[in-house]
Amino acid sequence: MRAFTYPTFRRLYGAQVVSLLGTGLLTVALGLLAYDLAGPDAGRVLGTALAVKMVAYVVMAPVMRALVAALPASRVLVGADLVRLGMACCLPWVGHVWQIYLLVFALQTASATFTPTFSATIARVVDDGDDYSAAVAASRIAYDLESVGSPLIAAALLTVVSYSTLFVGTALGFAASAVLVLSCRRDINRSSINERPTSTSTSAESFARRTFAGCRIMLARSAFRGVLWVNVVVAAATALVMVGTVVFVRADLGGSATAVAVAFAAFGAGSIAAAILGPLIFRRAGTSRPMLACALACVIGVAAMAAWLGAPSYISLLALWAVLGAATSIISTGTARLLRDHSTDADRDDVFTAQFSLSHAAFLVTYPLAGLGASTSGQAVCALVLSALALLGLVGAAYSWRPVSTTRTATTRTANTRPANLRMHPRISLTMNRATATADER
Repeated sequence: MRAFTYPTFRRLYGAQVVSLLGTGLLTVALGLLAYDLAGPDAGRVLGTALAVKMVAYVVMAPVMRALVAALPASRVLVGADLVRLGMACCLPWVGHVWQIYLLVFALQTASATFTPTFSATIARVVDDGDDYSAAVAASRIAYDLESVGSPLIAAALLTVVSYSTLFVGTALGFAASAVLVLSCRRDINRSSINERPTSTSTSAESFARRTFAGCRIMLARSAFRGVLWVNVVVAAATALVMVGTVVFVRADLGGSATAVAVAFAAFGAGSIAAAILGPLIFRRAGTSRPMLACALACVIGVAAMAAWLGAPSYISLLALWAVLGAATSIISTGTARLLRDHSTDADRDDVFTAQFSLSHAAFLVTYPLAGLGASTSGQAVCALVLSALALLGLVGAAYSWRPVSTTRTATTRTANTRPANLRMHPRISLTMNRATATADER
């Protein structure tokens, strides 16, 4: 990938990989720790811990962005890694369930600070549009590989050490991430020097304004309103996979635990394949069309589960999961392109933070719906409800990204063949003069 020709991106990508490895080890270790503390109630403890994680993502991401807005990006990233390092070091001495919740909230608050800042930094240091798509694709692949690789590494380590040692691996991952960020801090800070706020007011009114700045920006721009709608599509499809896979494989098919793992792997394989092909797809088809097509695929795929339950088949489940993995991956990559291309130097961090928070807010709705809905109304009804929710997201995105209105000039209307607010490819300049292209890009 051409994105790796950027030295700063290579180091930041390395930081992401090692921090994800640490997070993966932490997930396995937390499950074992919860079982030690709660025994048969471990599932309830982990479920509560995941809820705490999502609340931290939704609530604390914009709050932390407002608190660290005046700091250089490198300090924010390193500080978040050091906080996560400290929390990981505390976990081996946890003796009560409430302490797990407290440490998880602190750790995930640091992650909610790190991740959007990292995403905004990548958008700055990789300045070419196609290269940025490749960078986002590489980041997506790292997430997918982590979900597969970390449990395997943890399983190998647990054959020779106790699970508490996994917390050491988690700490080392966050420490290595901080070192890699420090190694390119000058380039990071140079790229963001013009994006720091000029006002350092600490009044309550100013703090509240900074906290919700990204949300206001996303609601004000049509490109971002479409992003908010496709977040619903991704959340509905992902919730069906993450919550329903175990039930579909074990209860409906009578499969083994290995079959469950293979089903999750099919979803990840589809995601990785789409991430690799994503830059080529966006280069040839633009941004909005692939995203809307994949949103439609999610709607159909989720609805198809209602029919699948009438005649369950493992092969068809794997194929459907691969399609949903690919579709959600394309949407996620396209979302990052939109955030980068429709934000300014001054508001990019706010926009990425708002997206991080609001996208997880969608999961706060779809995860309980997928879990509780299946147990109360039945799996088929739950799939149809999630499909209807995804359809709502698709319609909302299509409306937000609708073609230019008739109030534009005749010249602009003639030039428009796609939603104006989503055409970001440089070749557009070959089809219209500079003034028209500038107007369309807005």
